Amino acid sequence: MHLGIILETNDPERVWNAFRLANTALDSDQTVEVFLLGDGVEAPDLEHQKFNPHGVMRKYVQNGGQRYACGTCLDSRDLEADDLRPRATMEDCLRIIEKADKVLTIG
Repeated sequence: MHLGIILETNDPERVWNAFRLANTALDSDQTVEVFLLGDGVEAPDLEHQKFNPHGVMRKYVQNGGQRYACGTCLDSRDLEADDLRPRATMEDCLRIIEKADKVLTIG
């Protein structure tokens, strides 16, 4: 299965759960692509005592998970693209939606 996840939140627990799901899918030999949109582009910067958004995102990248970050959303927050949030476009988001067997939006 090809899973597309659109992440539109900077809530640490929701980010943590989204990437836990993404990692579980990768561990089950599924294809996963995550698109960070809106507040979701802030996800790599989140810190929390109980949840570890940065850690599960790092694991996702190490496991070969594909990720993208809305360039316009990065610009509107004065954030730079990096290895956890590569700059992307709405065309990339549309491609993920068109290609995926299932699309999950977490916001």
